[in-house]
Formats: sequence, C-alpha cells, structure tokens
Amino acid sequence: MKNRSSTLTPLLTPLLTPLLALSLLGGCASTKPVTQTTYDLGIPAPVSLLAADRAQTVVPAAIQPITVADVTSASWLDSQAMYFRLRYENDQQPRPYAHSRWSMPPPQLFEQRLKTRLAEAGGVVLSGADGAINIPMLRVDTADFSQRFSSAQQSDVQVSVRASVLNRRILVAQKIFTQVRPAATADAAGGVGALATAADAVIGDMMVWLAALPVKK
Repeated sequence: MKNRSSTLTPLLTPLLTPLLALSLLGGCASTKPVTQTTYDLGIPAPVSLLAADRAQTVVPAAIQPITVADVTSASWLDSQAMYFRLRYENDQQPRPYAHSRWSMPPPQLFEQRLKTRLAEAGGVVLSGADGAINIPMLRVDTADFSQRFSSAQQSDVQVSVRASVLNRRILVAQKIFTQVRPAATADAAGGVGALATAADAVIGDMMVWLAALPVKK
C-alpha cells in the first residue's frame, strides 16, 4: 500500500514552489535600509545668553589669554556613539542609540564649543600645538555627556566636566561643572537639543570661573 503523503507530494510541489518564491521576494521587498542620523551641537546662541538663567555674567575684558588642551574623556565617551541610560532599569549601564550618532566624539564637540565661546567673549584662545610660553593652560576632562530616561516617556541629560587650570605646569585651580537639563522629547533628537543647552550652561559657568582666577603671573 502506498503512503498517502508520498502520493500527494509530487502534486503539491509545483504549487508550493511559486508560493515559496513569492514569500521570499516579499520578505526582501519589505526590508528597507536603515537611515543613520548624525547630530552635532548646532549653531551656538549669542554669548550674551549664556548666563541668562544665572545672576553672574561674563565680562569679556576679564578673560585672559589661555591655551585650551585637547578635551579628554572616559573611553566609552570617546567615540561617535550617542549614549543614554535607562534609570528605571540600570542607571549604571550606558547604552548607544542604534541609528543616531554624533558627527564627532562628544569631547571634540565640547572643545569646539568651548573655544568658540571663549573667543566670542573676547578671550584669546590658543591650542596646545601653538606651543605658547607663559600662557595658562585649561585642561578639561568630560565625565558625562548622556541622556537619562526616568521612564519611557520622560528623559533629561547631564553634562559633567572637570576643568583644571595650570600655569607653568603648576595647578592653579580645579573645579567640576555639572548641568542637568530636561529633554523636550524622549528620543535622540530631544537628547541632542538638551545636551547642547547643558553644554552651553557648563561653558558659561566655566567662563565666569576663569574670569575670576588670578592665573597670570
């Protein structure tokens, strides 16, 4: 006696083959390339607005010439990845966005912003490569530059840096600056806007601090 399934198989094969082909083609057609979005900190607002939410303001004439060393950071921040934390799951685990990234690592973005702000405020900004003598040096280390989700619908950002001023290799002053800002939307775009605002606030505080330092000998 013949097995019924073996009898039906030759009959079904011609029908299944085109159906399988259509299924595979449909799967290929539905696969779309993922778009990668690249961000920077945007165009800086006028320097006069830096201290708008604080009592102190920067006096341009008080900012002395200074050499800005390359801004450094922890290794996890030294890439173009854009990080966030899920505070309701594990606040100690920075996670990168899959389809959003920075145009350059955050330390470099912060360094560009810092130099621009100092120059706008009337300061003379030099780089370490200039090899200037008897000019105080500002070293900045980025401790945090990330978005933090308290829930799936709400997030804020934190920018935290350690600034050190050295004069002839002697430490003149050191201070940690931290700013937290709410994100307008709970996504990468909202985080970028808030990080730009927080970075500007940190730089504004740093400029007030620098202007008050007796760094020139």
